[in-house]
Amino acid sequence: MNKVSIIGAGQVGAAAALFIAQKQIASLLLVDVVPGLARGKALDLSQAAPVAGYGVRIAGTERLSEIEGSRIVVVTAGAARRPGMSRLDLLEKNASIVKGIAEDIAKYAPSAVVIMVTNPLDLITYLAWRISGFPPHRVLGQAGILDGARFSYFVAQELGCSPEDVSAMVLGGHGDTMVPLPRYTCVSGVPITELLPPEKIAQLVERTRRGGAEIVGLLRTGSASFAPGAAVAQMVEAILEDKKRILPCSAYFQGEYGVEDVYMGVPVRLGARGVEEILELKLAPEELKALRASAELYKQGIERLNRVLNPDSEKL
Repeated sequence: MNKVSIIGAGQVGAAAALFIAQKQIASLLLVDVVPGLARGKALDLSQAAPVAGYGVRIAGTERLSEIEGSRIVVVTAGAARRPGMSRLDLLEKNASIVKGIAEDIAKYAPSAVVIMVTNPLDLITYLAWRISGFPPHRVLGQAGILDGARFSYFVAQELGCSPEDVSAMVLGGHGDTMVPLPRYTCVSGVPITELLPPEKIAQLVERTRRGGAEIVGLLRTGSASFAPGAAVAQMVEAILEDKKRILPCSAYFQGEYGVEDVYMGVPVRLGARGVEEILELKLAPEELKALRASAELYKQGIERLNRVLNPDSEKL
């Protein structure tokens, strides 16, 4: 059976492990530096198996070397947001954590596909790609599926329909510069631009942009975990089963949409190799402008990464 390792056994890592276990597509290894945390979560998840109806092996460890042989490595490790913080406020702290993790992934799981979840997602995914030395199609970030799920839920709530009938599309960075696309967001094939007035759509778009912050504000001492975990499980399934799903993920731009050398959300074909293709949608001028503005913000963030991690050396 395929092996999936999850580095970071906090709320998001544990939720991802549960959703993946329920799909019964891989054995799972939880890894965390906190003594006993990963082993405790793994034991708890294993004891839920007879009731929840899954039978995959779930283990926990403090040793990163045990990720050897992983088909996929998911990284959720790092500090979570607190009320009033943006994702970018976590950059310096989480970059120093992920730098060492990326080095260990390259050492112990050199053939793995890497799914990043740590915030600020797009910049940390860029960091993991450069530090690991992996080809960009094997390093991607989980963001667009989560943002799309939030947009879908808000649309369904407004229309009084099932969220299962809403298909949303969100591009750009995982943060305030994300670019939800109402024209490509449909309810059973009908664009929401035909179902909702522009002012209501604008409100839902803004709520989507602040979806994570809304949860952080309500929880006060934590951040979202179930929706990110479910999104990770969907990506893992698409890769392990080579489903060729068209899903929005943080991927490396190499000229698509006129953008280069940055990770951002974009619809991709997700299969056994990881990101097998980036799809270029026909964007309206204002949509393309917003996407490129998001890219510029993250290019500035890359400069911050250079200064924080390599103050006396060349750029990443």
